[in-house]
Amino acid sequence: VKFNNCAGNKGVRYETNSLDFKVRADGTMYAVHQLQMPSKQLILMVTAWDPQTLGRWEAIVRFLVGEKSQHNGHKPKGKKSIPGELAQQQSDTLLPWRQHQSANGLRRQKRDWVIPPINVPENSRGPFPQQLVRIRSDKDKEIHIRYSITGVGADQPPMEVFSIDPVSGRMYVTRPMDREERASYHLRAHAVDMNGNKVENPIDLYIYVIDMNDNRPEFINQVYNGSVDEGSKPGTYVMTVTANDADDSTTANGMVRYRIVTQTPQSPSQNMFTINSETGDIVTVAAGLDREKVQQYIVIVQATDMEGNLNYGLSNTATAIITVTDVNDNPPEFTTSTYSGEVPENRVEVVVANLTVMDRDQPHSPNWNAIYRIISGDPSSHFTIRTDPVTNEGMVTVVKAVDYEMNRAFMLTVMVSNQAPLASGIQMSFQSTAGVTISVTDVNEAPYFPTNHKLIRLEEGVPTGTVLTTFSAVDPDRFMQQAVRYSKLSDPANWLNINATNGQITTAAVLDRESDYIKNNVYEATFLAADNGIPPASGTGTLQIHLIDINDNAPELLPKDAQICEKPNLNVINITAADADIDPNVGPFVFELPSVPSVVRKNWTITRLNGDYAQLSLRIMYLEAGVYDVPIIVTDSGNPPLYNTSVIKVKVCPCDENGDCTTIGAVAAAGLGTGAIIAILICIIILLTMVLLFVVWMKRREKERHTKQLLIDPEDDVRDNILKYDEEGGGEEDQDYDLSQLQQPETMDHVLSKAPGVRRVDERPIGAEPQYPIRPVIPHPGDIGDFINEGLRAADNDPTAPPYDSLLVFDYEGSGSTAGSVSSLNSSSSGDQDYDYLNDWGPRFKKLADMYGGGEED
Repeated sequence: VKFNNCAGNKGVRYETNSLDFKVRADGTMYAVHQLQMPSKQLILMVTAWDPQTLGRWEAIVRFLVGEKSQHNGHKPKGKKSIPGELAQQQSDTLLPWRQHQSANGLRRQKRDWVIPPINVPENSRGPFPQQLVRIRSDKDKEIHIRYSITGVGADQPPMEVFSIDPVSGRMYVTRPMDREERASYHLRAHAVDMNGNKVENPIDLYIYVIDMNDNRPEFINQVYNGSVDEGSKPGTYVMTVTANDADDSTTANGMVRYRIVTQTPQSPSQNMFTINSETGDIVTVAAGLDREKVQQYIVIVQATDMEGNLNYGLSNTATAIITVTDVNDNPPEFTTSTYSGEVPENRVEVVVANLTVMDRDQPHSPNWNAIYRIISGDPSSHFTIRTDPVTNEGMVTVVKAVDYEMNRAFMLTVMVSNQAPLASGIQMSFQSTAGVTISVTDVNEAPYFPTNHKLIRLEEGVPTGTVLTTFSAVDPDRFMQQAVRYSKLSDPANWLNINATNGQITTAAVLDRESDYIKNNVYEATFLAADNGIPPASGTGTLQIHLIDINDNAPELLPKDAQICEKPNLNVINITAADADIDPNVGPFVFELPSVPSVVRKNWTITRLNGDYAQLSLRIMYLEAGVYDVPIIVTDSGNPPLYNTSVIKVKVCPCDENGDCTTIGAVAAAGLGTGAIIAILICIIILLTMVLLFVVWMKRREKERHTKQLLIDPEDDVRDNILKYDEEGGGEEDQDYDLSQLQQPETMDHVLSKAPGVRRVDERPIGAEPQYPIRPVIPHPGDIGDFINEGLRAADNDPTAPPYDSLLVFDYEGSGSTAGSVSSLNSSSSGDQDYDYLNDWGPRFKKLADMYGGGEED
């Protein structure tokens, strides 16, 4: 075998996978001992390995076994030549059970042979069954032996791939083999006698399917995507494509090699990329990748087996899409060298200019996104430049108000760069800087008060018309001739006036520190200053007046009323004073009793506790209960001091042992005597008794009203109303009737002379008439039930009141009737009678009209 590791083969060693063969250092392979080859073909694996680098390489060695040749072409003496068919048969016959020579002939040893593998090429065209080998035992001359095989491919799935003649021991393959489906089979050969007894031990048979180049290389992906930075150097890795071949990778059938077939576009060179034929790694082979010129390459890669032999190997292709990624190799450049804009003064967040740039890098990427900076011309940071994320333009924006009177124009120098730094070796362009001229326009600005809020201090109580200060404003428009006018905007107490032309403040009323408009001794007023510009502008200013207190409020005594026991030394009254002024025009206070009237100092005395409190108590041993007005003079500590005579109402009352006024004592202290108090208590008791009686009476009436239900509702009581109804006379045929039959006889003779027994219904019985109750003149609704019940009882006991409780005999009907007999009326359905006139008789005859009228409807 020949081997070359490109390093002189120093130290390379060889090995085989068989103990029967070895390889010398020069690559010569030899047999270790004498061998008997059981088949025509032998396959071995030879390995070359380097102990230093630990690299290993393998190769397949195939031996074809030929017949032993006779020297000089002569046959051995005393032996016959073997026919060709018999020689072929003997060459295909395996004697797996090893024999040894002895004095008595061949005898079987205990140890069996290791049968070499049987190689079967895949995709054989037959004919089938195709004989592989013949297995024979040397005992078949003595007894009849039957042969069989077991294992996968024989009696296990896949079934019957291999078969054996049980008599001759010939082993066959029954169909074409596919190495990609199964590369090897492990069978066991058995030899038994006719009775099934084991004659020989089972022998292992290994069958290897010899690979044929029947599979094309298949790429894992039909399309591969890769990327490489523009400007990459030759040899830069791009991507890897991989193809797999189902054939045996240890043979040339499965050894795949790669090559590039085409490249599109072929710019700037037709060979921009190359591929490693064994690994499939695609790398750059030429310089000049520029995304701005070519953004993508399409490379067709071919994979061929048989180690890339295009004449014998099978091939397949795949597409590799190589995207040239952007690097920041193009600095942004302004489209013009100067820009201009205009902004009104005192305006912020206004875009005054748009800066346009051009960048050939990938849009909306860090290599394209622009960043703007102002490098000169704006020391006060009035402007900033913001980037439009869509257009990449720079928007010069005012972030700090500019003043026309201070700066009429700005000359800015701006620079543009990218978010990502420039690629190595790329320099900034001189077009990456530009100038921006911004003009400021004048607008009418509002006047302003330089001292806002302005604070002045003065004493309260200054007279009206006093000049306090001049509160003037300044108009910032120095280049405009404008006049400023002043007015009041807020003056809660209306204490101030302002001169409209010069802003002089005067008092319109007396300023009082104790007013409700004063907060923390400060009065605030707001004034307006307006110019006469177009349009006019105005500003406001606040004037704060701190009022200094003067002693203009006399103290007031507290409390205004109190109570005390009629005997001294039991309790006292603590008094103090309140002053609207503040220190030092308040306490300490002086409390004293006036000398007039003299009874005040005679009955009362004041004891000083401290500067703000004193005690009022009785001077005499006893003072009659009542209410007393005690005048007290209170003087503050102001300069000059003010005093005030206040009256405290003191209730003098009898007290209990705890020093508290009793209830009677409190009433007595109000100025009532004992008799008056007793009279008041008696009146209260009488009033409570009357209320209680009234409540009891109302409860009783309510109970009676529930036991005797009213016949009518009090709201429906109509006894006091005169109800007049329309009178209707009799019909035309009812005018002739005898009223005497309905009248009571004038005399009772015919009644008295009548025999007892049956009486007429219109005869009034003779007897005493009962007394009916008299109706009250002004009845109460609750008496109606009683009145009706009494009348009912009287009527029930009155025999003269109709209807009489007697046998009624109807034996008189008057002088006759103009109407005919009722029996003369009959019902007829002949239809000759018309009852339609019943519909004209009104609602009372509606039912009758429905029964007999409306012939068509029936």
